Amino acid sequence: MHSRLIKILSDIKSPTIMVVGDLMLDRYVWGEVNRISPEAPIPVINITEEELRPGGAGAVITNLTHLGAKVFCTGILGQDSEGQDLVQMIKKLGADTSGIFIDPERPTTVKTRIMGQLHTAGRAVQQLLRIDYEKTHPVPEEIEDKIINHIKTKLHQCDAVALSDMNKGVLTERLLAVVTGLGRTAGKPVIVDPKVGRNCSSYKGATAITPNRHETEIMTGINISSLEDLKDIGGKLVNDLSLQCAIITLDKDGIFLYQRDGTHHMLPTNPREVYDVTGAGDMILSMITFIVAGGFNLVDAARLANIAAGIEVAKIGVAPVSKEEMLRELSGNHPSLEKIRTVKELKEILDKHRTRKERIVFTNGCFDILHRGHIEYLGFARNQGELLVVGLNTDRSVNDMKGHGRPVLPEQDRARVLAAIEDVDYVVLFDEPTPDKLIKEVRPDILVKGEDWKEKGVVGREFVESCGGKVVLAPLVEGVSTSDIISKIVERENQRTHQQHGIK
Repeated sequence: MHSRLIKILSDIKSPTIMVVGDLMLDRYVWGEVNRISPEAPIPVINITEEELRPGGAGAVITNLTHLGAKVFCTGILGQDSEGQDLVQMIKKLGADTSGIFIDPERPTTVKTRIMGQLHTAGRAVQQLLRIDYEKTHPVPEEIEDKIINHIKTKLHQCDAVALSDMNKGVLTERLLAVVTGLGRTAGKPVIVDPKVGRNCSSYKGATAITPNRHETEIMTGINISSLEDLKDIGGKLVNDLSLQCAIITLDKDGIFLYQRDGTHHMLPTNPREVYDVTGAGDMILSMITFIVAGGFNLVDAARLANIAAGIEVAKIGVAPVSKEEMLRELSGNHPSLEKIRTVKELKEILDKHRTRKERIVFTNGCFDILHRGHIEYLGFARNQGELLVVGLNTDRSVNDMKGHGRPVLPEQDRARVLAAIEDVDYVVLFDEPTPDKLIKEVRPDILVKGEDWKEKGVVGREFVESCGGKVVLAPLVEGVSTSDIISKIVERENQRTHQQHGIK
């Protein structure tokens, strides 16, 4: 089972997904609680930090971009600084924001969470209070028309649609009907995270919906107390709403999936310590849409979503889950997979190495079809310091540089092979044309490149040297390169084909 899911995650490329729904700004206020107020029986929190994150449909956008999807998004924001902050965050994620419109009659929805920690007692962070700023009246018709026209314009470029309904006024009944209809006509899966409190017939015609236990009971009027109840509920939702599938999330009990042909699956979750359930529904919607958009079935999508949600609830607040985290989970946290990290994870790890005065070495490349030259190069790089970080080009950036047919091996395979090399301590993928941005995040003490870069100029040299680091050029093994290996393979295959057909 896990081997198939690992293959899906490794094989899936960068599907394009349209996200439609209620955009929100999540503000986290962090602090320490050491006493009770003398004015009332409430904790006093000493604020130490504030953080802004995209919430609602914005959390779905964050999840999808971290998984590697290309995202078009559409929704509304207020004419305020909070809306400006949110759209800038979404742009930074790389999502297309041309479908975000301003409604001057409402503020940007902001959810402020007060997060307290009692350090002296060694207790984990706990949400003490949530404060919401919002107006939830239906979006004006003229803005509704703009959203619909935007979806019509962009839908042909998309592989699937994710509808994030927080019941804040964007997903009107008309808009839901139009999007599900367009999806069916164009053959694009439409996955909906529904919201309790509205007529569930609004979701009729979607490919699948992902209600939680409470929402399901309200939508159907049936209390969930057994597997038979779930079968009855699944059948009712599928038939009443003309769905292909009903995917019911059951918190600690996992996910139940019921398909149009009557087949059903109960997918248990792995027991783990739960820190914060905030964002679990967004993660379910994101992962299911991502996998389905990649051309895989809803059952495997639900299995992967179940695993992703389990990872997400072990984090504080709404936080994305990367492919690398998923692969580590599916592989039983194999030692080599521990080396493959996201930029955020890596920065935290490297800070610990710096406290031990360890010199951080960085190099980067495509590493497509690993050969002797690569091994000697990585060994040279590792000997320059105490640990070696390798920046690995994603499939998209390799293709941009090398052209059609490259890379030969997908990024996850290349990352796994690199991670298995003893000289490599950490592997991190980057999607930009050059590693300049990644180098500024890693802040290496030593930057290593091949000596063939001497004349071309080493990307990142100026930054590294300005921080007191240095650039080292590594000797190359003559006559060995991936391009040469590919050319020899092609030449030999052509010779074999000619011999088989008697061509001289």
